[in-house]
Amino acid sequence: MKTSSFEMKNAPIAPTISASKQQLSGDLTMHTIPNHNVPVIAGVEITSDAEGRFNLNTLHKASGQADHKKPSEWLRTKQAQELISELSGNSHLGQEVIKSVKGGTTPGTFAHELLAVSYAGWISPAFQLQVNQIFIDYRTGKLAAPAIDPMIALNDPAFLRGTLLTYTEKVLTLESQVQEMKPDVDALHRIAKSDGGTCITTAAKDLQIRPKDLFAYLGANGWIYRRTGGKSWLAYQSKIQSGLLEHKVTVISRGDGSEKTVEQVLVTPKGLAKLSQLLTQQAA
Repeated sequence: MKTSSFEMKNAPIAPTISASKQQLSGDLTMHTIPNHNVPVIAGVEITSDAEGRFNLNTLHKASGQADHKKPSEWLRTKQAQELISELSGNSHLGQEVIKSVKGGTTPGTFAHELLAVSYAGWISPAFQLQVNQIFIDYRTGKLAAPAIDPMIALNDPAFLRGTLLTYTEKVLTLESQVQEMKPDVDALHRIAKSDGGTCITTAAKDLQIRPKDLFAYLGANGWIYRRTGGKSWLAYQSKIQSGLLEHKVTVISRGDGSEKTVEQVLVTPKGLAKLSQLLTQQAA
């Protein structure tokens, strides 16, 4: 990956220092300096959930301690279990005092502030004092984004470590999501490139929804329609031209020798892939 902001090859050093510093300042402000509207320790944002519980995993990263100081290890201790039991019995809280979130964009163990401070004390007394003061400043609105010199920030090991940990976690989360989605994406590509259409009822089974729900969706979203007084569904011309639907005309011979023409709407492989994407977005 190329990083043009730092490309100095064959360039005079003196005339570019000011410009490079200005560019670096902008990059750090936009991308690497933590959001100081939330508690920040050692460059790591201490995130919280909708109920105000703090993410113990981010506290662990901010502490810089090894795996033996992970939240899961603390939760096994008698002290942690007694604290959780005591807080859980407090009817005034009206919420779970600790909650584990697996997957998604913000996984982690989220705990009541008192538990978070206690966890910090289990890591070390000094860290507990630091966390407690940060939380006090957070509650009283004293946290504000300071003016940070990017050159000083780049020489601050704690800032660099916190920034690296934060972005490494984000990259790993995105890579995991991409890997989880890859089989579905590959399946959609295979469907889209296959030959032959299927009737709407069969398409509904492939999409794992009820046939009547798929008919209703297609009718409501401009894929198919019925002529006035007619019983058969017809495809809109725009969907046929787009390669999403096609018509199948079948001639049926009656017992009296006459013939009957029956029209049937078929969903093409491209249409099936498109419907899968649309229905997934709608469910989300």
